[in-house]
Amino acid sequence: MNQQYPSQLLERAVQEFATLPGIGRKTALRLVLHMLRQPVVDVDRFAEAIATMRHNVKYCSSCHNISDEEVCPICSDHRRDASIICVVENIQDVMAIENTQQFHGLYHVLGGLISPMDGIGPADLQIDSLVERVKQGNIREVILALSSTMEGDTTNFFIFRKLEPLGIDVSAIARGIAVGNELEYTDEVTLGRSILNRTPFVG
Repeated sequence: MNQQYPSQLLERAVQEFATLPGIGRKTALRLVLHMLRQPVVDVDRFAEAIATMRHNVKYCSSCHNISDEEVCPICSDHRRDASIICVVENIQDVMAIENTQQFHGLYHVLGGLISPMDGIGPADLQIDSLVERVKQGNIREVILALSSTMEGDTTNFFIFRKLEPLGIDVSAIARGIAVGNELEYTDEVTLGRSILNRTPFVG
């Protein structure tokens, strides 16, 4: 039985909240009713923050991380070791690794993993731009820090084959992370150790 709403405006707001990941219609209704109880100025500030983020956020021209500027703060930080690139699936993985405070190089965000079942191939990811970064000649090591899943392993192997002729070290994070786990949900100590104890990638 469909939920009856006393207001079409309320129903529309619930429908929009329910499009968010992990938010069902009941949770969406609770969130909307919470917003209705807040001062109008607070709701306006909330809406403005979301709209401004969507309109103005950029992707770093070097590593493809989210940034307010053309080059993200990590890539523009001269204290970082620019000779090491850590390859990750998404922005959440950058945040997870940064929280460990164990890695001081740069990143490269692929924007996903190779997954033929989902129609995602190498051309859909930021792999070519990674190869171009390495070809510039300033990189001595690439760390593959992808999830221990079939898609992660497939992507690791594809990238390794692309980088192998370029004569740099290619390593992978230690398998302290259980198979099937995603970096985003791995505790900081385990993730930090997996980076420090990385091993040469064997194709």
